[in-house]
Amino acid sequence: MVFPERFSDLPEYAFPRLRRLLDAHAPGGAVLHMSIGEPRHGFPSWVADVIAENADGFGKYPPNDGTPELLEAISAWLARRYGVTVDPQTRIMALNGTREGLFNACIALCPERDASGARTAVLLPNPFYQVYAVAAAAVSGEPVFVPATSQNGFLPDYASLSPAVLDRVAIAYVCSPSNPQGAVADRDYLKELLGLAEKHDFRVFADECYGEIYRDTRPAGLLEVADEIGADPERAFVFHSLSKRSNVPGLRSGFIAGGPEGIARIRQLRAYAGAPLPLPLQRAAERLWADDTHVEDNRALYRAKYDLADQAFCGVPGAGAPDAGFFLWLPVDDGEQAALAAWKETGVRVLPGAYLGRTVSGQNPGRGYVRAAMVAPVDELQHGLERLRDCLYG
Repeated sequence: MVFPERFSDLPEYAFPRLRRLLDAHAPGGAVLHMSIGEPRHGFPSWVADVIAENADGFGKYPPNDGTPELLEAISAWLARRYGVTVDPQTRIMALNGTREGLFNACIALCPERDASGARTAVLLPNPFYQVYAVAAAAVSGEPVFVPATSQNGFLPDYASLSPAVLDRVAIAYVCSPSNPQGAVADRDYLKELLGLAEKHDFRVFADECYGEIYRDTRPAGLLEVADEIGADPERAFVFHSLSKRSNVPGLRSGFIAGGPEGIARIRQLRAYAGAPLPLPLQRAAERLWADDTHVEDNRALYRAKYDLADQAFCGVPGAGAPDAGFFLWLPVDDGEQAALAAWKETGVRVLPGAYLGRTVSGQNPGRGYVRAAMVAPVDELQHGLERLRDCLYG
């Protein structure tokens, strides 16, 4: 049997690799899972009530693009959060989690060849959320991995690429606040990226799933910057989720917003290949996007965790809490060795940074890091951070 070759060079997914690295060894203490970014703060109690009140909706096929009420709630949130007016009927589509959208939007909007017949390129930060690379492979695009390191503030310098490469680009992925480093793209960075997209005729896909978790300064969003500079709406597409904002990763509710032409094409694909969110869950999502109080409470909990991390890693160059998001990107000599040592000596489970990166020209920018998710309750997290500090830097 012959299989497609487009996925043949994809590395094994991060978490099976982690299990193979660690599971043959006994943990060296009480187990604390800090390898996966699954929020563990509570979600509003009324979520279950809304689902129960609308349970008869499980007996109906749900609207594929989102209920009008859900799309209106998302549009209203974009106006409150970013100060932009986005037509809910033509520029927003509900998603079954943003991973689906980050993948399918590339399929819908990325041609395999550019106007000259050359293979199209897809720009990716390195390290990165792995679905970006799988999406590029699905359309037979050439993934161009651009280092996101401490030297460039952990944000990829796409402008440093040659004009010959940029002219072939169809999609550029950017994550802000970034996973895994927690870096935030400021307005100048986003303006430059949109200018680059206009000059070289490509779209920007901004993964903004961590945009509601930050210290003091609200991260800018691609749509608000695009609106400020009058950019072509078809250049800017953003992806958001309730998973981190509202601590409901199992609800599988997110959305994409962008230009009407692009959204129409994505909706067309989703009509054939999408998995719409069940109606009772859409009703719960409507309420969650309409409520900001629980988000402010959630943010306060993460700020307390930032303080714990800053205290735990005080004096360790390059360590400490990020500007936003809930991941620690901790510098070490070798991420695999450090993750194995942390597990065997302390029972704390972290992810080698190289598992989130790709080796290019012999270099993997994630190799000298481990990623640790600050999702555990405060008491557990404090002890875990202290154990990590003593193991990695003692």
